[in-house]
Amino acid sequence: MLRTGIDLGGSKIEIIALGDEGEELLRERVATPQGDYMATLRAVADLVVAAESRVGAGGAVASVGIGIPGAESRVSGLIKNANSTCLIGRPLRHDLQQLLAREVRIANDANCFALSEAVDGAGVGARVVFGVILGTGVGGGIVIDGKLLTGANAIAGEWGHNPLPGEHHQDSCYCGRRGCIELYLSGPGLARDHRRSAGEIAGDDMSPEAIVQRAAAGDAQCEATLQRYEARLAKALATVINILDPDVIVLGGGLSNIDRLYSNVPRLWGQHVFSDQVATRLLKHRHGDSSGVRGAAWLWP
Repeated sequence: MLRTGIDLGGSKIEIIALGDEGEELLRERVATPQGDYMATLRAVADLVVAAESRVGAGGAVASVGIGIPGAESRVSGLIKNANSTCLIGRPLRHDLQQLLAREVRIANDANCFALSEAVDGAGVGARVVFGVILGTGVGGGIVIDGKLLTGANAIAGEWGHNPLPGEHHQDSCYCGRRGCIELYLSGPGLARDHRRSAGEIAGDDMSPEAIVQRAAAGDAQCEATLQRYEARLAKALATVINILDPDVIVLGGGLSNIDRLYSNVPRLWGQHVFSDQVATRLLKHRHGDSSGVRGAAWLWP
């Protein structure tokens, strides 16, 4: 079976083709037509047809899975909660099925990341996997026994828009709530916290990468920022553990490359978990930036 997966992002559309054993056969990407829904549909369809032409054996029709930065409403079938705004309110799956003349499966991009890492990534062999995106935003996905859990409202795993426990919340999130986890644990959230703590001059425009580098070089303010980040991540993940009790939590996104998280956070989360011991493992992604697009392909088992 030829599986194709598509990562439909705000700046790029990437396609991957996987063989029977999950081997990568093809990878291509094009720029996303900005703000143009119909052009976006055509770009996706063109990538699928081209992939079939290049790697499809005997004219086989490829399965199509798509990861999007949003979700499909269970009520209307229209896209909601998407930061690619031209998709909002559109019947994306229906329209692509018409163009491609086949069934198309769609999932949130964080769900695709979780599925990829559960099927043949860092969480392979684990019964319950919670996949976390720590990047421009904060997302999550749940895989149980190799199957993606989407939930009754298509929001399973969306931990980023719950309030962070134990904080005095002063900032409003774009979602309309205050104190969301995303405000603290995203890349922009980390940078904003450092800027507030270090002062506008010392902390101005310092990227998360720079904060990590300076902390490693002995900068006390940057070290303090990372320690606050680790403590907050531990509290937020402890809440997930108390509810879901996963075998594995896999981190993805740009901040997942902070290596110290994997030793420091598990040392901290025990004080917030309702158990005498915590067997949950915190692991780094195996497939990196390609995990989401691989997970889209795995929407077809």
